[in-house]
Amino acid sequence: MAQSLRGWNAIVTGAGKGIGKAIAEHLAKEGVNLGLVARTESDLRQVADSIRTAYGVSVYTSAADIADRASIESAIAQLKDQLGSVDVLINNAGTAKFGSVLDMPVEEWERIIQVNLLGTYYATRAILPHMVERNRGHIVNISSTAGEKGNATTSAYSASKFGLLGFTESLMYEVRKHNIRVMAILPSTVNTELARNVGLKLGDEDHQMQPEDVAELVIDSLRLPNRVLLKSATLIMTNPQ
Repeated sequence: MAQSLRGWNAIVTGAGKGIGKAIAEHLAKEGVNLGLVARTESDLRQVADSIRTAYGVSVYTSAADIADRASIESAIAQLKDQLGSVDVLINNAGTAKFGSVLDMPVEEWERIIQVNLLGTYYATRAILPHMVERNRGHIVNISSTAGEKGNATTSAYSASKFGLLGFTESLMYEVRKHNIRVMAILPSTVNTELARNVGLKLGDEDHQMQPEDVAELVIDSLRLPNRVLLKSATLIMTNPQ
């Protein structure tokens, strides 16, 4: 029987827009109190105000750059103190740019690794002792189908997402003895501002994956009985244009 999430506390990174915003809204709908992280304070305030009004849960925010270790560690500590405890960490914050190995500036290549891989590591490491002490917790890492298959011009993005999958699986085996579930969600192209900004081809709503589709899968994975976990799940479009 699926478990209720009501009364849980969750931290969501990259919560200002797109997939992170959709996940935050779906968690709130389930009665989960939230700590939201993003780089832009105005985006966080807008999402937080909307969620409080719609669902009546507690929502706290902290602006931080996930690629900056001190910044994200401070944000996680602040939100943990405000929430009182943390049951769920959603590592969603990410970035993308595409280009060949020789054409992409080294600084851009490094930034993608810093955000998508190191940022997830920093956020996870900041909350993990708390989860180990409580002997329970749930960590969901939003990866990508680019973490399963490389393509021309995706070397940086694919490297970050391949790395994220390796980190997720290794951590899962490491901490499941503490009743901590670590899971990876791998969507293909989602209709987000990020996808549009990097020039990915998007179809109409009936064909194109939406942020809400990813959020639904995250909720379903959390509602599984604690005795099992969804190791990873790939989400693709049924009939892409």
